[in-house]
Amino acid sequence: MQRWLLSLFAVLLTVLPACPPFAAAEPTGNGSSGPKFLKLSLDSVTPTAIVATSDPYFVVSGTITNIGDRVVDDVAVRIQRAAAVTEPSGVRSALRLDQINYDVNGEFQDIAERMQPGQRKQFSLTVALHSVPELPSGVSAVDIETPGVYPLLLNVNGQPAYGSQARLDDARFLLPVLAVPPADPKKPAAPPVSPAPAAPVATTMLWPLADRPRLVAGRPGSPDGEALLTDDDLAASLTTGGRLDQLLSALETAIKPETGSDRALSSALCLAVDPDLLITVSDMIHGYRVLASPSDPDGSTRAGTGSDAAQAWLDRLRAVAPGMCVVALPFAQVDPVALAAVGDTTLADRALNAPADLIDSVLSVKSVRGVSLPDAGTIDTEAGALLAQHGFTTAVLADNAITPAVETSNVTGTRTGSEAGETDNPDMVRLDGITGPVAGAGDTAAPPTGPELRAATYDIWSATALAAVGSHPPTPPFTPESVRYDVTNDSRAARLQDALGALTWSALNPQPGKPRSALFMPPQNWGANRDEATALLGQLDLLFRNNLAIPRSFADLLAEPTDPQPYELDYLAQAAEEAVPAHFAEPVRQQAHRITELMNALVEIPQQELSPRAFLTPLRDDLIRTLTLSDRRASNAQADTAAQRRLDQTTRTLDRLFGSVTVLPPGGVYTLASEQSPLLLVARNDMPVAIRVRFRIDAPAETNITDIGEQVLPAKGTRSFQIPTEVSDSRNLVIPIALTTPDGVPLGDAVSVQVRSNAYGRVLAIITACAGALLLLLAGRRLWHRFRGQSDPADEGFDPGTQRRVKRYRRARKQELRRQETR
Repeated sequence: MQRWLLSLFAVLLTVLPACPPFAAAEPTGNGSSGPKFLKLSLDSVTPTAIVATSDPYFVVSGTITNIGDRVVDDVAVRIQRAAAVTEPSGVRSALRLDQINYDVNGEFQDIAERMQPGQRKQFSLTVALHSVPELPSGVSAVDIETPGVYPLLLNVNGQPAYGSQARLDDARFLLPVLAVPPADPKKPAAPPVSPAPAAPVATTMLWPLADRPRLVAGRPGSPDGEALLTDDDLAASLTTGGRLDQLLSALETAIKPETGSDRALSSALCLAVDPDLLITVSDMIHGYRVLASPSDPDGSTRAGTGSDAAQAWLDRLRAVAPGMCVVALPFAQVDPVALAAVGDTTLADRALNAPADLIDSVLSVKSVRGVSLPDAGTIDTEAGALLAQHGFTTAVLADNAITPAVETSNVTGTRTGSEAGETDNPDMVRLDGITGPVAGAGDTAAPPTGPELRAATYDIWSATALAAVGSHPPTPPFTPESVRYDVTNDSRAARLQDALGALTWSALNPQPGKPRSALFMPPQNWGANRDEATALLGQLDLLFRNNLAIPRSFADLLAEPTDPQPYELDYLAQAAEEAVPAHFAEPVRQQAHRITELMNALVEIPQQELSPRAFLTPLRDDLIRTLTLSDRRASNAQADTAAQRRLDQTTRTLDRLFGSVTVLPPGGVYTLASEQSPLLLVARNDMPVAIRVRFRIDAPAETNITDIGEQVLPAKGTRSFQIPTEVSDSRNLVIPIALTTPDGVPLGDAVSVQVRSNAYGRVLAIITACAGALLLLLAGRRLWHRFRGQSDPADEGFDPGTQRRVKRYRRARKQELRRQETR
């Protein structure tokens, strides 16, 4: 008996580890560990929303894949339903409910008797809204009797080898039910169940068109240079079937007159365009090159392939934009918090104010002004003050990024996501104490302040659901921690259904004391494809047609009165974690200051091909791109690497530009003809724009060199200068010479000129004076002796015969000269 018990115990030790417990087969939909045997994916829901004229059935299609290493027998699927969502947060939290909360259960439908490892099986379930007698075989009911947004769950069961029957995975999604059709459409006596009477929701939706920065940094403007991109992914995005092409195609289709939308949908939409994207696309049109390796900006390049696609896409956008509301996004999705930390006014002006002008010039529209749309949906007080100082009156923020001022006395720092759950903040609030200057107030010691900055808030739950639609979905920083999970565990079809439910929830659930309005905000770098985008726009149009919502223009939203209670900004902790690191602020500030210094020295000449602004603005744009929030939610480390590379490239280019204006060193020793001869110098400017310079000459004590003041060096040329110089020493002198901007900023490398003068200085003057005095003394002595009839002692020692011959020669010479004169 003991031996038998030991054998049984050994068998159990061998078998039990291979038998998965129920918890080991938990699905991924609620954020738990992934499945180990079967993976269930939702493929489609038809129709995606239920209306009064729908059939009382809908069809759910999916795919089951055996992802384990063993066979699974008796694979079956059933549909389950939870109670309708009653709180706005429920559109996310309901997707994390335990399976037991989905308490309305359908019947299991057999899918496969056995599935081998790696095998896939597609299936479709027909689901009835009502439980009625004599349901067709294979049809389960979910007992939906009233309109609402319902969480549904597909549950797949199976028996893995060496295990028992268990739930192996599930897929969760939302089903919006705008009205409940009768159980039997053939019996008109049973009318559909409509939602409770309520005012339609005033609805606005922003439609973003943006991309991560693509232009290689460190390339100033050039009259004939080709743009250089890090990769050619943007060409694929603009080509038919690409991300940006599909987003624009969905918009074009939705607002066509023949769609019958009566411009209701168009008036509710506002295009939000990144000006950096338009700059890049415009550069691509004229031909561009692409780095062979994105990590090697100085390496080889190849020709880009997207010029035609860029032209076609931009032409389509130019055709759509004039008939719509258009608003500019911050340049390159810059982080306003990091921009405020840099503290450079000119850089901030380019990042915040210039985008509207860029959008207008490229698309020939008049974009909405005075409104900022930070990518993170949350900013700190310094960033808010920066927006106000640059003339912005409204910031569009997540509704949990603000808090009533009276409730913040005990709050310090930033809130965590778990603290930022349900929000009851109004649509438009004023931010206490954040004001901008009054236009035309002038520079005074205490300039008057303008109106307080306002915040237009959007619903974080629908924004989170919209962000999950499409490829590479991020989880926004304003999403509370309690509902954060890896959304890629859900299929694209499931995430689309969740977004459709989130768009619909507020229309079906009026909240006492809250306005009937909604602002829908997808992420700026949105990955929705054409079908997904079309479905979302179609859902909005469906709400309009069923009088559950009415369109509200973005301009009307901005004109809304503010809530009387003051509010404060509440910078969210997750946003701070995903923000541009603080160590980038100082180097960006330094390089921005250098750009300003160089800009102040450049000269705009009418005949010049390139203006100073066009020459240096690309470098300022590179600094802004260093502060982008794009891709930071995917990998902060990778984003830091890209930002540092961009900053280093810009710094090296500025070093080269400052070094390209210099004095040409003369060869050998420079010899002055006299002590007041000018010093001849040649200066060179290798930049394609003219520049104002000054000579900085550290003259030694033996020289006096005149300052010739500001001088202009021509673009791509040299110029000679004569520097008035006085040298009082004949020795070789070393004179250091350099160029600076008019403000004293060094340019190029200093050179040392060796100068030698033919003047002999004080010694020569003394010798000359002594020789002159001696000459006068000797001449005077000779004249004195001659006056007295005495021979000059200097003549003593001469032979008398020699003296007579000299005298005769002199007389003969004089006579010959007289005869020549008389001829």
